[in-house]
Amino acid sequence: MTHARPLRSTTTGAIRGSIRVPGDKSISHRSLMLGAIAVGETVIHGLLEGEDVLHTAAAMRLLGAQAEREDNGQGAGVWRVRGVGLGALQEPAQVLDMGNSGTAARLLMGLVAGHPITCVFTGDASLNKRPMARVTKPLEEMGARFVGRSGGRLPLTVVGSGDLVPITYRLPVASAQVKSAILLAGLNTAGATTVIEAEPTRDHTELMLRHFGATVTTERLEDGALAVTVIGQPELTGRTIHVPADPSSAAFPAVAALLRPGSELLLNDVGMNPRRTGLYDTLVEMGADIAFENRRDEAGEPVADLRVRHSALKGIVVPADRAPSMIDEYPVLAAAAACAEGTTVMLGLKELRVKESDRLAMVAEGLTRCGVSVEVGADDSLTVHGTGKPPKGGATVATAMDHRIAMSFLVLGMASEEPISVDDGAFIDTSFPDFVDLMNGLGAKISEA
Repeated sequence: MTHARPLRSTTTGAIRGSIRVPGDKSISHRSLMLGAIAVGETVIHGLLEGEDVLHTAAAMRLLGAQAEREDNGQGAGVWRVRGVGLGALQEPAQVLDMGNSGTAARLLMGLVAGHPITCVFTGDASLNKRPMARVTKPLEEMGARFVGRSGGRLPLTVVGSGDLVPITYRLPVASAQVKSAILLAGLNTAGATTVIEAEPTRDHTELMLRHFGATVTTERLEDGALAVTVIGQPELTGRTIHVPADPSSAAFPAVAALLRPGSELLLNDVGMNPRRTGLYDTLVEMGADIAFENRRDEAGEPVADLRVRHSALKGIVVPADRAPSMIDEYPVLAAAAACAEGTTVMLGLKELRVKESDRLAMVAEGLTRCGVSVEVGADDSLTVHGTGKPPKGGATVATAMDHRIAMSFLVLGMASEEPISVDDGAFIDTSFPDFVDLMNGLGAKISEA
């Protein structure tokens, strides 16, 4: 049982320093999962050691793989995963607890669906409310079976099969998690499994599958959609992986630096996968001074160092087609928009309603409590009316066990006229361990409320 941790954020001076935020959560999950079904050893540098990823590591051990951390003597951990080979995951002796992680739950359902084993998935109170039917439906078409609560919610039992059939599946909603679950299930089928997506979503699964030796192709269809195909039963071989810093986590100190006069911040080794950089594209359009330095590739993923300086932001319209590349960053973008000059309109946010919380409603409610004028449209849009100066603040914001809601309002509290508190910051550790200490080291004033 996680105990609530109320936190309070007070107006601060300049945000200054040079840091590396924790490793990318999406890539960390995938490196553990693919390492577990590869032959040989996978060595992972920079793995995010947040609660979500540690739940994935524990699940892979229950499924028969070895996944252990060793200290490299320099204060950082190196993870070694010894895989069991494709199709050789073992039936776990106990329930797989995925904590707060929808990514881990959905991807791992796909992975175990292609094995002749039965697994029971559960999670915390937040995860157990989230819909899983979008994943179970295509996996059932392939031959897996599921028994769960209404809407396919956890706790849920997966009855896998070693004889899944490959399918071609058109995604009804833009979701890298659904796409990845199908591709991972397709690994242990005899043939080609194809996912068609109308809008490009995160492609970390495709990039990492290729890195481990699988054949994955991406083809643009006549209607503009992308067809992603994996060829089943590849020989996956253990690899060395350097996990870049998470662009979603880097968003919080970046926005804090933009909002505070005199700030200059260097964020090192940030993943710059073009399907993850929608927030940074948006901030630059709003007038943000962000320089992308030392661009390079690491294990198939583009990386850069980000130099961020205080900037006067202006309101813009954020198009709906940008949503898949920044779906996790809208809460902190809303904090930036609250301090911008003019109106910011964010379109196409339906997916926010089924994240760790109904983020669209939570952001609107929190901003309103802090004195910001906002509207939620019937079309799942969010309009934020900025005045060019920080909002009043002075409120306690409900987080609904959502780490990104908590961090976003703590960032806003660094700029607001009066302190902003969040009712529970305990869940920040799911994605950003040591967030409070790191931000305070840059000049923030976050304390126990």
